[in-house]
Amino acid sequence: MPRKLTIRDIAELAGVSKSTVSRVLNAKQDVDPATRAHILKVIEEHTFVLDMAASRLAGGRSRLIGSLIPSLAWPLMPEIMRGISEVVAQSPYELILYSITHEQVHNDREQRDVISRILHSNLASGVLAVFPGPSIPYLTKLYEEGFPVVIIDDRSEPTSVPWVSADNRVGAHAATKYLLQLSHCRIAHIQGPADYKASQERYLGYCDALQEVGLVPDPDLVRQGGFTPTDGRSAANHFMTMPDRPTAIFASNDHVAYDVLVAADEHGICVPEQLSVVGFDDIAPSSYSRPPLTTVRQPFYEMGKQATETLLALLEKSSTQKRVQTADSLYASEIHHKMSLQNQINNPVRVRLATNLVERSSCSPYKNYM
Repeated sequence: MPRKLTIRDIAELAGVSKSTVSRVLNAKQDVDPATRAHILKVIEEHTFVLDMAASRLAGGRSRLIGSLIPSLAWPLMPEIMRGISEVVAQSPYELILYSITHEQVHNDREQRDVISRILHSNLASGVLAVFPGPSIPYLTKLYEEGFPVVIIDDRSEPTSVPWVSADNRVGAHAATKYLLQLSHCRIAHIQGPADYKASQERYLGYCDALQEVGLVPDPDLVRQGGFTPTDGRSAANHFMTMPDRPTAIFASNDHVAYDVLVAADEHGICVPEQLSVVGFDDIAPSSYSRPPLTTVRQPFYEMGKQATETLLALLEKSSTQKRVQTADSLYASEIHHKMSLQNQINNPVRVRLATNLVERSSCSPYKNYM
């Protein structure tokens, strides 16, 4: 049986650098069309299939990690990607990004197609999925079949897959407690999407803080919102026009808090003198809003870092198991691997990182006037 060709072999056969071959395999558009055609012809002639266990890519890296991400335009993505890339840079791996379009975010079939392409390309040794939404059941199935997967998510119930998220309930409790300490009692809450676990946990944290001081959550002070720009406008306008309006609002995230600031300005209500506002996330614009927004900071950088370290540990474990296999012990090794995988499934990794409250200028002590 002929040995499997590596990227180095293809580069030598084509008379180009390894990095050029790598860029063609990754469908980069900055390769000369004639060079691309030549490399693809060499690959076809030699029936090349990339073997990540045997290949070494340009830069001395031996394997690749696939990262399935939503749009990089999401304001939380830069910090998550910074955490991911810093860990990958210190490892023998390269990172391939597979971005899910806005239209694909809620489309299970299209996301499954993207994941299938990752697997069938044989490029990725494992997948780090960031807020994968409806593809979670498919990713769970892959993980339970032995393919390394780690998920960053706070929108769905965790499965057997290693899971990294922030502590939404504790963060919401801290935000509401802060407002209570400023002597606010009529604290409204604009919720995120009803089917998101993060929204449910933030509402529970809000209720926890109220109940701790003997206050019963008032249904009239809770309205449905969302997580995207303008999702909070309707709820914010409702609260501004209530006869006995709230003196403080805890918003489901920073985008909704911005909607509250806009609505307050339109109704001639001064923030923070007449209304205190707290958000959740601490995305970059929050320190520049008018006034600068008090908010709960999510540890996005740490989430990316922790998830990547967890995936690398899975990959190293898988690699170690393969190295100890011999012809005589193959059956026993396979049994051990299955038992180890079942143990991982039965005892899933759950990492819930702490949030912290960032105090800025959108809150002040309650004053007895409206």
